[in-house]
Amino acid sequence: MYENAPNRSVICIDMRCFYASCIGLLENLDVMKVPIAVVGNFSQKGSVVLAASPPMKERFHIKTGSRYYEIPKHPDIRLFEPKMEFFVKISMEITRLLNDFVPKEAIHVYSVDESFVDLTGTEKLWGPPEETAKYMQQRIYDQFQIPSAIGMGPNMLMAKLALDIEAKKTDFAKWTYADVPTKLWPISPLSDMWGIGRRTERTLNNMGIFSVKDLAHTDLKTLEKRFGIMGNQLYYHAWGIDYSKMGAPIMQGQISYGKGQMLMRDYRSRKEILTVILEMCEDVARRAREAQQIGRTISLGLGYSKDAFGGGFHHSRTIYEPTNDTMKIYKVCERLLDEFYAERPARQLSIALTNLESEHSMQLSLFDDQKWRKRKLGAAMDKIRTKYGSTSILRAVSYTEAGTALSRSALLGGHKK
Repeated sequence: MYENAPNRSVICIDMRCFYASCIGLLENLDVMKVPIAVVGNFSQKGSVVLAASPPMKERFHIKTGSRYYEIPKHPDIRLFEPKMEFFVKISMEITRLLNDFVPKEAIHVYSVDESFVDLTGTEKLWGPPEETAKYMQQRIYDQFQIPSAIGMGPNMLMAKLALDIEAKKTDFAKWTYADVPTKLWPISPLSDMWGIGRRTERTLNNMGIFSVKDLAHTDLKTLEKRFGIMGNQLYYHAWGIDYSKMGAPIMQGQISYGKGQMLMRDYRSRKEILTVILEMCEDVARRAREAQQIGRTISLGLGYSKDAFGGGFHHSRTIYEPTNDTMKIYKVCERLLDEFYAERPARQLSIALTNLESEHSMQLSLFDDQKWRKRKLGAAMDKIRTKYGSTSILRAVSYTEAGTALSRSALLGGHKK
């Protein structure tokens, strides 16, 4: 099974309670001793806690995802709003520090607080990879006072699993293929396995598969027949095998352009919801155009307000001709909304463009003489926004009461800069 499997020295490094640690650095507070919480927005009682320091979790049971109103009033507690520009700056500085050890090509920044580093071949320069990883961990703490956890494995998947399942409790964990039966296979429920969502878990459960061990011992052809190429990935991931190269997404084929947002109030009419959908389609299409990608599958997700007892829907449509045209994506979303919207107040929206291919494969149609002109118009609008800012040119709906593009332009990553 493992004869031709990758066997490199890959680490996945995660900055622990990153936002709270950055605030501690900025305010000269010890994140390991002071109960710190970073709250999305003080003006909203239901705002989400974005990060909590270890004392905040242990003493007051407030963790990431808790709500602002759940935080008790206590003189020891220190509350802060996010400072996203500062957080991103620190993240970039940490990446520069990693670059002191390996070339840029060996670093894959996975998120603002998590990166993969391939230490293969650094032995002559820095010694055993395991010792190098721990040295990097110490250097980050010495320079930024930010604690971290590191998972190490023969590929990106195993490094990530070692991090999530073991290292976040012990600060460092190294997994090899020999650890798969004892550390990976016992994982259950399946949604605890990285890369398996609730929907896939339900489908697997319906097939009688409840643990990673069950998955590893399911016939490969059965999985491929049910999930396509994803079935192949699920099977090999259950054996800890991942062929992803550094810099590529861990799961090939998972690339998409998407956008989601929590609305600041309940949106009660179809017209209001479509306003936000059009703004989001514009953003998704722009990113696809800039990457010279076109997609066939368009997804729309809508979550209803808790006041309307929650719930929602998520549906996709695959179109015959791939596109990155804003209005074509919007029209598909509009049809999905009309088909599945239950006319209840909406509070959350998400849009995604998947099933991608290169824009160079786009065919010009004899029956659509406006296609190339629309593509050039989109590119011209993208250039203006790149040069003068995201709000330099907006659709008229963004200036209505339902529009969110203007207010969101003042945010970074959905939070205050």
